[in-house]
Amino acid sequence: MSAAHFTMSDKTEQIFQRLLCCQRVQNGFRLLVCVCVCVCARVCVCGLSTAERRRSLGLPHMRLSSCCEPTEQGLCDQEHSSERGDHLLSRTTMRTETDGVKLNFHLPKLFGRTPRAPTSNPAAADGSPLENESLAYEQTLEKKLFCEAGRLLIAREERLFGEIQEPEAPTGHQEEVTELADCRRVLLDLVQQTLRLSLDPGEAGAAAALASAVKAVEQEEAQDRLWDQRGRKPPVWRPCAWKEVHDSTLRRLVEERMDNPSTPPSAVQAGQSSVQVDVCAMGRRMKEDLLQVASVVRSCYPPETNICHLYAEAYHRTFSARLRKIADFGLEDKDCTFLLRWVNEYYPLVLQKPQMAGVMDVAALGKLLPEELLKPLEDQYLNRRQEELTTFGGRIIEDAKDKWNKGEEPTREDGCFVSPVSYDIIQLINEMVTSAEKVVGDLQKAQTITRQLKGIMHRFKIFQSDVIMQNKASSRPVVKAHLGCIEQFRDFLNTKRHLFTEEVGKDCLLVLTDMKLSAQAYLLKPVHQVLKPEYRKLGTSGWLNKNLFNRLLVGIEEELQGLQGSIGSCHQELLGKLHQEVTVEYVRRLLKGAKLKNEEQQAKACNTVRDNAESLYKLFLKMGSEDVWLKDILTKIAEVLRLQDLPAIQIQVASLGADHPDLSEKQLSALLKLKTNLSKADRRTVTDVLSVTREEWSTAGGRGAARAFFSEVRVK
Repeated sequence: MSAAHFTMSDKTEQIFQRLLCCQRVQNGFRLLVCVCVCVCARVCVCGLSTAERRRSLGLPHMRLSSCCEPTEQGLCDQEHSSERGDHLLSRTTMRTETDGVKLNFHLPKLFGRTPRAPTSNPAAADGSPLENESLAYEQTLEKKLFCEAGRLLIAREERLFGEIQEPEAPTGHQEEVTELADCRRVLLDLVQQTLRLSLDPGEAGAAAALASAVKAVEQEEAQDRLWDQRGRKPPVWRPCAWKEVHDSTLRRLVEERMDNPSTPPSAVQAGQSSVQVDVCAMGRRMKEDLLQVASVVRSCYPPETNICHLYAEAYHRTFSARLRKIADFGLEDKDCTFLLRWVNEYYPLVLQKPQMAGVMDVAALGKLLPEELLKPLEDQYLNRRQEELTTFGGRIIEDAKDKWNKGEEPTREDGCFVSPVSYDIIQLINEMVTSAEKVVGDLQKAQTITRQLKGIMHRFKIFQSDVIMQNKASSRPVVKAHLGCIEQFRDFLNTKRHLFTEEVGKDCLLVLTDMKLSAQAYLLKPVHQVLKPEYRKLGTSGWLNKNLFNRLLVGIEEELQGLQGSIGSCHQELLGKLHQEVTVEYVRRLLKGAKLKNEEQQAKACNTVRDNAESLYKLFLKMGSEDVWLKDILTKIAEVLRLQDLPAIQIQVASLGADHPDLSEKQLSALLKLKTNLSKADRRTVTDVLSVTREEWSTAGGRGAARAFFSEVRVK
């Protein structure tokens, strides 16, 4: 006998032994069993002969499957009849696998139905053929109805394992168990394929397929929980943990898409480095995919899944890992800035898109890079910006200095001299700090850039000192222009305090105050030199008896014309400064002037001082100064000269001392000495009132509201 025939005999014997062991077979059916065995052997031999013929013709090999394995469709039927048992045969589907060919065979219908495991499933108890169920399963897969396909497999699982106490299937159903496991693997593969395609927009039916795949995953999770509640050993594939498979599939999908992001040529800008191109490509891929998740994918999942946040976490984790690798290497300044902007500016903007608002927990994601990697990058960026501020700020000042050295006057706007120094430096600082706040994501860190501003202000001050010292023809116009710069710097420091540290702001304001005072002193010095002869006449007997003060007013008015050229507010402040200095000089001359021996002279001196105060005030008011408080000082001094009653003098002195706490006892004593009819004891009494007034004022904390005046009046 040939080897093939011997093999078939072994197969026949195996089938025979299995049938003999079946509990349903009784002694009275032994003859029919033998008939079945013979028929099966005949079929197997025919199958083998057919395979040999196909090999001889060069056709593909056809492997016969187990003759007890049910199939979904029969493509070729061969009927084997027997004269003695035709009425005992029934049509049962058998499967072979070769180039998709399926063969159908007739087996004996031994017990009126195909044996199966006990089940409580009504659908299985109604006698529906398994081939119809397999056909329905294949059709659901073709239509991508993964949820329905999974439901069919779960129903088959329940028929096999639902009611038995041990999950191992009987020997006669092991093939069906194996087939069920294979079907589950196929379904899982298709579900995973669908998940991997979920981020590709535009494919017809993709959303419906994804929704069905998601439901299939939920079904499997529910079945896992059901088996866990049964308290007995489940099938080998339980728990299947499809939810974990789902999540890991999405994570791998995200990693693959971020590792190979598409970079359209139109998106690559000229001058971009390879780092910038890579980061841009990953960022663009992340943005597009998250928008796809928010607009399409989210609708395929139940709300409690929070799929948007799951994707956001996956992209955050993957993007962060890629950026860490980039940050680990030394980056050029341009790439360092670009990377920081993605971490602190662009990335948050992507997550704040309206389509994603409310569906992703942005705060829970955190920073793309940890602090230990951000710190070196931030230091590199901020140090570079500090250097740029110092360089560009110095260059602005040097440019102005070069023009002055060449004898060029500043440009005029509306008849006023202006300098671009303050405007350019303010724009530079504002732009640097504002952009740095976005790049490093922290205003306090961005403020460190302005540490160099104090140095820039000192360079500006040195430049102005050189201008004043050399006193060239163009020096006065330059200083007038500088007054405008100083005011603009002060306004900037006071209104934009958030751009500076407190220390930097204070230091710069002190420098600017010194610059303003020196500029005003430089511009007013020639005026006082012209007016000095007229100053000398103040407080003399001639001043008291003759109208000499008008000459001083004429001289002041003439000199005021030469002070024009500063911007409006600076010119007004300069006039106020001159008004104050003239008043200071007036009081100084008055305190050391001629003695007033009687009440008549004192009354006349009072009237003269009042008239002078009013005339001086009107002159400066006409020119733009509105410092009425200077007139009030002279008026109160005049009242002290007029009053003869000691208590009245004390009240007037108390009022003057309260308004001007810098009035010293020495200055008050000089004023009282002009009244020669006032005894030394009386002067002491009045002076004591001033001491008490100053002490009360100091205790009340009113020093900040008082204006300094008498501190400028020098008395020997």
